[in-house]
Amino acid sequence: MGAGRQVYLDHSASTPVDPRVIEAMLPYFGEVYGNPSSTHRFGSRAERAVEDARMTVAGILNCQPNEIVFTSCGTESDNLAIRGAAWSARHRGEPSRLVTSPIEHSAVTSTIKQMDELMGFDTEIVPVDKFGSVDSDLFAEACQRGGALASIIYASNELGTIQDLPLLSQIAHAHGMLLHTDAVQAGGQLDLDVERLGVDMLSLSAHKFYGPKGVGLLYVKDGLDLAPSQSGGSHEHGLRAGTHNTAFIVGMAKALELANDENDGRLRHFTEMRDQLIGGILDRLSCAELSGHPDRRLPSHASFVLHGIDANALMMHLDMLGVAASSGSACKTGNPEPSDILLGVGYSEDEAKSGLRLSVGTQTSEDNISYALDVLETSAEKLGRLKREMAR
Repeated sequence: MGAGRQVYLDHSASTPVDPRVIEAMLPYFGEVYGNPSSTHRFGSRAERAVEDARMTVAGILNCQPNEIVFTSCGTESDNLAIRGAAWSARHRGEPSRLVTSPIEHSAVTSTIKQMDELMGFDTEIVPVDKFGSVDSDLFAEACQRGGALASIIYASNELGTIQDLPLLSQIAHAHGMLLHTDAVQAGGQLDLDVERLGVDMLSLSAHKFYGPKGVGLLYVKDGLDLAPSQSGGSHEHGLRAGTHNTAFIVGMAKALELANDENDGRLRHFTEMRDQLIGGILDRLSCAELSGHPDRRLPSHASFVLHGIDANALMMHLDMLGVAASSGSACKTGNPEPSDILLGVGYSEDEAKSGLRLSVGTQTSEDNISYALDVLETSAEKLGRLKREMAR
């Protein structure tokens, strides 16, 4: 079946760098090589590129340029937001409790767990419903108990579910708490206007919207007291030490600009391809159940629980047949664990080992979808038959 064929349906993991982004970056690998912090003309040219990128990003996020902090990735941005807010609150002698949800990316959950276990910060995890939506009433109760920060993901990397950030921001602020959002999956697809969202901090990573890997940003609302988690020089308003990666910062700004300019066309394409995937899988695989919210989900994102199917075995079958996908319980050590996120929305341990995520991109075609559906149907049938035979 389709010997040598390659179909990439894992854009939620990473996207290819847009050729126009590569072109924008090229001068900063050789022609403009100065350190942006240097005072001579070589440094000034690099600094101008960084600040132009900052202006571009700020315009898209509807914030001031000084509210943008460039980082190495979304994970670093999440870490800076959470640790910075909690440490500052504790230093001021104010409540430093942290509130989050069970469907966050590990960049948030692992950080908050460490803050709890090693540094003695109080934490609370607010339950979600079966679709992965945060319960606003329970969130209000958690915020009412006080604290420094709530961190709620904008759109789930595993479920695709989109949260009502304007509402959650209002609730957090009503109880004197800051709201940070991991918007990494939302970048290039959802509204990033921080005024409309009402958030105090927002994390992005360039490689999710056709930019380079190794660069991200954190929006930090002006006036916030945030302790840096990386010490050294006074770069990025003293919040992120280290020499700027000029080429990648330029690339991120260009990628975000392209995503913003081409948003309508991209989202129409994403939604059409995603809906073909969802409809085809639910029609052809009796074991498939859509996970995440049926309507309020990322335009590029399709996720399922495949009852009775081992997701990691399925991933190997798909890869051998040229289809790149993702499993929430994927593990390279050969000892897969159930997906914490699927457990968090109420699935059993066996069900949480059967998660499948397919995410489309700008180059995904109807032919790609058709081939992937054929491969999925064949592979799921083989695995189901094998399981029945082994159970005899």
